[in-house]
Amino acid sequence: MLEKVLIANRGEIAVRIVRACRELGIRSVVAYSEADRDSLAVRLADEAVCIGPPPPAKSYLHAPSLLSAALITGCDAVHPGYGFLSENPYFAEVIKQCGLTFVGPEPEAIAIMGDKAAARAAMRAAGLPVMPGSEQTLASVDEARELAQTIGYPVLLKAAAGGGGRGMRIVPNDAELPRAFATAKAEAEAAFGNGALYLEKFLPVARHIEIQVLADKHGHVIHLGERECSIQRRHQKLIEEAPSPVVDEALRQRMGAAAVAGARAIDYIGAGTMEFLLDPEGNFYFIEMNTRIQVEHPITEYVTGLDLVKWQLRIAAGERLTIQQADVRMSGHAIECRVNAEDPARDFLPQAGEIELYLPPGGPGVRIDSHLYSGYVVPPNYDSLLAKMIAWGSDRAEALARMRRALDECIITGVATTIPLHAALLRDERFCRGDFSTRYLGEFLERGAF
Repeated sequence: MLEKVLIANRGEIAVRIVRACRELGIRSVVAYSEADRDSLAVRLADEAVCIGPPPPAKSYLHAPSLLSAALITGCDAVHPGYGFLSENPYFAEVIKQCGLTFVGPEPEAIAIMGDKAAARAAMRAAGLPVMPGSEQTLASVDEARELAQTIGYPVLLKAAAGGGGRGMRIVPNDAELPRAFATAKAEAEAAFGNGALYLEKFLPVARHIEIQVLADKHGHVIHLGERECSIQRRHQKLIEEAPSPVVDEALRQRMGAAAVAGARAIDYIGAGTMEFLLDPEGNFYFIEMNTRIQVEHPITEYVTGLDLVKWQLRIAAGERLTIQQADVRMSGHAIECRVNAEDPARDFLPQAGEIELYLPPGGPGVRIDSHLYSGYVVPPNYDSLLAKMIAWGSDRAEALARMRRALDECIITGVATTIPLHAALLRDERFCRGDFSTRYLGEFLERGAF
């Protein structure tokens, strides 16, 4: 087993990793910026090292500082969490070159799946259904137009080097293409340092379904079922659930087998997520792979009984998976609400400031993953995620009831949050009956339901 792990991240995921390390008897070191000096992760870890000023480029995205922190504290591994450098193949490579263990896949796998055009080609070669689109990154807007006319509008321009909705534009027709291309390219350059774009067919009505995979260093790969991630605003997920209300066992096995085949094709190691779009006819298409732990991993943990972060650490240490595919059982239903420091009544204006009072909910089937405490100051420098509220029930109805109760119980004062929006969504008739797609939240807001 690993002995000492540097956590190259912040917020709730840093706390989550500290706790997993503690349970496995692994010492943890949190790398923190000056803005996070008083963070909960710093308080809970065995050690903490300041890596720079608040701007991410000078701290959490500054590989030399993170590497130095790992070496001076005697760590033998680095866990990148999600975001920041978690899907940077160069960071993973330099960690390896310095004789440390990177808690994640090999740099080659990260590089392939990080280049979205290359990922599409690799998955197509592995036999996965892939959304029609470009075989490689686009050289010009003229090339994009030619391809768009071939596959038919609407199309989606996407950043080849990133995700999270940045560098992404829906294009309804030829006239809109030049402006969308320029905007997406500039946004991708600013967000990822790489303005390369690719294009794929856009499905106006679809569900976003992802499959969790686990793979060890000994060639053993399994999937842990699906997560429904269709409730999104500007391609950012707000609510996730497992299992999906529309995926039956036959479709689950087909999607799971495709995800496993894709992971095997790139010699994947660790926890990863294959993301698909599901159309109304039940056809699914690969769109990308996240080569890291997902924000929404707790709902899979709830329905499978497996601790994914512990498995990340065990796999990184060279342990074999002790779970066969036949052993994986999905029990009950789990829902996650992402509580963000945003004001939904003011067009989701980001919030910063002191948390005057934090009182998390509890009771049967409720879990909170958060870095909050009363008196904590939310910095303006980072992602707005404050907490992940997860509810489990024996079926979807009970999970919904428990989540409604949890949202009503939760108290966060000092900054506006998305809790009121979640409470309204979970009482909406369409959501309650599982009748939604990736367009649902926009339609919900347009009809003034909140």
